[in-house]
Amino acid sequence: MIRVQQEDFDLGIELSRLTEGNKAIGGLCSFVGLVREMAGEDEISAMTLEHYPGMTEKALIEIEAEANQRWALNATLIIHRYGRLEPGEQIVLVAAASAHREAAFEACHFLIDWLKTKAPFWKLEDTRDGANWVDARDSDDVATARWGDPKTAVADDQDAAE
Repeated sequence: MIRVQQEDFDLGIELSRLTEGNKAIGGLCSFVGLVREMAGEDEISAMTLEHYPGMTEKALIEIEAEANQRWALNATLIIHRYGRLEPGEQIVLVAAASAHREAAFEACHFLIDWLKTKAPFWKLEDTRDGANWVDARDSDDVATARWGDPKTAVADDQDAAE
């Protein structure tokens, strides 16, 4: 399930909805991202998240589909907020449910790593020195790269078979 919204979300309610009535679920893993009050040496008074409707949801659907191809999942959830958010507010919820905990943990980690680099969101941080667009971080690219590109993995498997 994918939602891109301005409204805040209630973690307990969202996780209950995700697992309600599904007795095959043995493990549920979730991650909640929050707005920090500091970015390096800069104090942040607010962060504005922008996205391109339609394109953003399509990217999130593709990320979710990739997780479901890699792991046996019973349910997934990605909620990402946009608009002006202040320090301490929730930005994103990612959850993965599976019969076994390992798949839930790995899929949740994968989902947030891929979301950070492959979902089209733009962040503008308000600081006392003015507003600054947040650049992509090398550490996020490294985290995403550890999961491999599925197209490259298929090509590598075919090369190994030859």
